[in-house]
Amino acid sequence: MDITLKLAKEFDKRPGQVAETIKLIDAGNTIPFIARYRKEATGGLSDEVLRDLFDRLTYLRNLQSRRQEVIRLVDEQGKLTEELRKEIEEAEVLQRLEDLYRPFRQKRRTRAAMAEEKGLRPLAEIIMEQKQTDGTAEELAGPYINPELGVETAQDALSGARDIIAEMISDNAEYREKIRGICFAEGIIKSKAANSEEQTVYEMYYDFAEPVQKIADHRILAIDRGDREKKLKMSIAVPDESIVAYLKEKVIVNEKAVTAHMLEESIEDSYGRLIAPSIKREVWAALTERAQDDAIKVFAKNTKALFMTPPVKEARVLAIDPGYRTGCKAAVLDETGKLLDYATIYPTKPHNKVEESKRTLEALIEKYGVDLISIGNGTASRETESVVSDMLKQMDKEVYYTFVSEAGASVYSASKLATEEYPDIDVSIRGAISIGRRLQDPLAELVKIDPMSIGVGQYQHDLNQARLREALKGVIEDCVNRVGVNVNTATPSLLQYVAGITPTVARNIVKYRDENGKFADRSQLKKVSRLGDKVFEQCAGFLRIPEADNFLDNTAVHPESYEATLKLLDYLKFTEEEIAGGGLKDIDGRIRDNADVNGKVGPLADRLGVGIPTLKDIIAELKRPGRDPRDEMPKPVFRSDVLSIEDLRPDMILTGTVRNVVDFGAFVDIGVKQDGLVHISQMSDRFVKNPMDIVSVGDEVKVRIVEVDPGRNRISLSMRI
Repeated sequence: MDITLKLAKEFDKRPGQVAETIKLIDAGNTIPFIARYRKEATGGLSDEVLRDLFDRLTYLRNLQSRRQEVIRLVDEQGKLTEELRKEIEEAEVLQRLEDLYRPFRQKRRTRAAMAEEKGLRPLAEIIMEQKQTDGTAEELAGPYINPELGVETAQDALSGARDIIAEMISDNAEYREKIRGICFAEGIIKSKAANSEEQTVYEMYYDFAEPVQKIADHRILAIDRGDREKKLKMSIAVPDESIVAYLKEKVIVNEKAVTAHMLEESIEDSYGRLIAPSIKREVWAALTERAQDDAIKVFAKNTKALFMTPPVKEARVLAIDPGYRTGCKAAVLDETGKLLDYATIYPTKPHNKVEESKRTLEALIEKYGVDLISIGNGTASRETESVVSDMLKQMDKEVYYTFVSEAGASVYSASKLATEEYPDIDVSIRGAISIGRRLQDPLAELVKIDPMSIGVGQYQHDLNQARLREALKGVIEDCVNRVGVNVNTATPSLLQYVAGITPTVARNIVKYRDENGKFADRSQLKKVSRLGDKVFEQCAGFLRIPEADNFLDNTAVHPESYEATLKLLDYLKFTEEEIAGGGLKDIDGRIRDNADVNGKVGPLADRLGVGIPTLKDIIAELKRPGRDPRDEMPKPVFRSDVLSIEDLRPDMILTGTVRNVVDFGAFVDIGVKQDGLVHISQMSDRFVKNPMDIVSVGDEVKVRIVEVDPGRNRISLSMRI
């Protein structure tokens, strides 16, 4: 199997394009680096496509490795025929490969294995040949009676032979593939309540049935969890009779053979005892794997949208971590996120010190010139919002508030990293600081938290944790490198996600900065311990130095392209004053003046010695040096007044923020205690296959109230206004 050609076909790319990409991966280049700085080689493949290609490449290489191992193992048994070798070499999925290897696999002591130890395989093969039409099965079994081996009678011999035949049928790769296909095509997923009297979150699955072909991924995960928690009993119903009929048609070639009835018994035993349980497990495993893959993609996309939330720059923030008994923790942060002051207020039950709390907050706002208030969206958030809203109405200063997800804030507060950052600050105050910094720079703050704790997916704790963590690590890397990192202010927790930088190198960068002062230019990075030429190549373009004399050090232009960039500026006749002013806005006009007659920049790229994609990226950076791609994303919704669920009425139109996107819809924060659900059927007037085609986490959307159920704390929303 030519992996390059197979990938090219699957991804609909040119073989040369795929071959160059594989070469770059094998050379140890990171995905962000390849995506941003090797577009000529990859044909401009995005980071997402590159990661998918890398995953598929890994799978196919593992398949190839397993294929060679299976060939070796079967050959060592002296059972490798040319026909079998051909089938193994043509297997395109691991499941098919394992089906082919199944008859040769080392087995535990099965009934068939014990029968073989008694010398009954030749009898089983005679029965399978179906040539004997005279006499009786007992007469065929006579020569195999051997009391010393435990075969006392002809029936003992026939029984053992049936066990061997049952396993032979079960191990047949063709039969298994066909039956697996029937189960996928015609199977029905069913679930029943373990205790129908018990009230659980799984009540909709207490008497549930849906075809395997149609069942949604989130239902698979829900049933799987309910079954593991012993709240549900899951099963797969398949057309047993037609499957057994298929096996009889394939196995019984001579109905007049004296052993035909024995084969029927062996088939029924093989299917009921060996094939059906095994295939049903495989089908359910395949369904849950598919559902998990989908859930991981949902989690990854939601995480990406959350991490790319625009920062609120140049704002002093009063952050509040709401609570009841222990009070609400408030922290004031300056424009850079530095802690200025903190306090604890008690506006909620059981203390209800509302007026005192207002005075404390107002004093902090006035003293430090607070611009915005960031409220954690967890326990007591709406009660805290009510107090904040009332206070703002009484103030002359114009201050707005917004809600920030506090998922994972408590995890961060008690972490080793938080202790290192704020050794003298109480754990509870650290949570408020995190909530404030999430508004000022979500990316820099959220990288400090285990993505598993951020809470923007579905069933994340039921998923394959290794695969989920790998996917989320990739998402964070893509976000960090797309935005770029100020090397003179970044923490190790942020730096370690820059392409090529390990946690050790990240710590070394900060250590060098602490000992030698701020970095003056990118080339100085090479003085950092363990940051060699290869690491520099991978990371340099993603690290920014705003204070550098060379303005290119604060752009995404890679040092390898500096010479070409300066040639371009010289060729376009930009003066040093124009360059120093930043943002060469008339560059497009000068580029057009130097393009060919068709408006193409190819000749200019050739003159500079760079590819066209690289030239276009350089031009984009020169137009907006130091640009932040997050500025193009939806901004947070700021409020000055409060709503309660009792204020909501059907057909009201509100603006909200998407907090989570799942298979069946999206949860939207509309400014009340409970997020509302926009079901997938209410997202558009046209058919929506995937909610992520319509919205992402952080999007600002207009919604219509469909139904409000205060008793159950449920709000149904529609985007079909």
